[in-house]
Amino acid sequence: MFDVGIGEMAVLVVLALVIFGDKLPQAAGQAGRMLRQFRQMANSAKADLQEGLGPEFKDFDLNDLNPKTFVRKHLFEDEEDEAYASVNGGLVSDDAGYATVGGLAYDERPPFDSEAT
Repeated sequence: MFDVGIGEMAVLVVLALVIFGDKLPQAAGQAGRMLRQFRQMANSAKADLQEGLGPEFKDFDLNDLNPKTFVRKHLFEDEEDEAYASVNGGLVSDDAGYATVGGLAYDERPPFDSEAT
């Protein structure tokens, strides 16, 4: 995500020292407290949401609402593949015993529909 080299990191540190001076430890502590408060607020909001949904949604995960996760979970995964993938770290073996990731063999190309594009 961030492509920052050692030289650029050194410039950022020097810039932070010049801007904040002797207040840098206080600013870092305040940023840490703010991050902790945001995390606590997010966890309490998640707990309130799960409590409001009731006991039938006790295993509800907010990540399931992500469109990619939702589509992958409900359209592309089989229950047997899920159980096997959770045991083998995401690798699924086909009938010949070759390990595949996501249901495709190592040199296999995904299906392509030229009429769909």
